[in-house]
Order: sequence, then structure tokens, then C-alpha cells
Amino acid sequence: MNPAPSMSQHDMTILAETFRLLGDATRLRILFFCLPEPKSVGHIAESLELSQTLVSHHLRLLRGARLVRGERRSKQVFYEIADNHVSDMLIDMATHIDEDHTEV
Repeated sequence: MNPAPSMSQHDMTILAETFRLLGDATRLRILFFCLPEPKSVGHIAESLELSQTLVSHHLRLLRGARLVRGERRSKQVFYEIADNHVSDMLIDMATHIDEDHTEV
């Protein structure tokens, strides 16, 4: 495993903001829903039982943090996880939470 890269104070602030964004359960639900394949705003809203306005707001924040990217197809925008770093981190953290952490 690679040691942690040397980070500037600015980069550390950006990383902290990214983790703050990930601290919202609705945003995490959206991210995990988009893991397998790109999804439209309407499909995300309907499947997660959220308003399209709320989904759009969260996607704007996630896109700003480069956690998702959107691709316009005709009149709809489809969102997917931005890259393997993001998807791997989400999967690794979900696996970590699911592990048995019984103290010995």
C-alpha cells in the first residue's frame, strides 16, 4: 500500500470538504444507486423516493466535488460515479462497515 501523499493545507481542506459532503445519508444513497450504471435524475428521484429538486441539489454538490459526472443524452442528464477512486472508496467503506468488528 502506498503511503499517504504529502498534501498542502489547501488540498487537506478540499479533502475534508469532500468527506463532509459524504457525511449526508441522502448523498450516499444517490452515490450507491449510481454505482452500477449511469442514472437519470428522474430515475434516481423515483427509485429513492426523493423529489427531483432535492436530487438535483445533491447532484450539483456531488458534481462540484468531482464525485459524480453527468452526461447529457437528448433531454436528460445521466449521472455516474466520477472514477474508480470514488467507486473503490465507496465499496471499501461499505465492506469495512459490514465486517465483524467484535473486540477480542
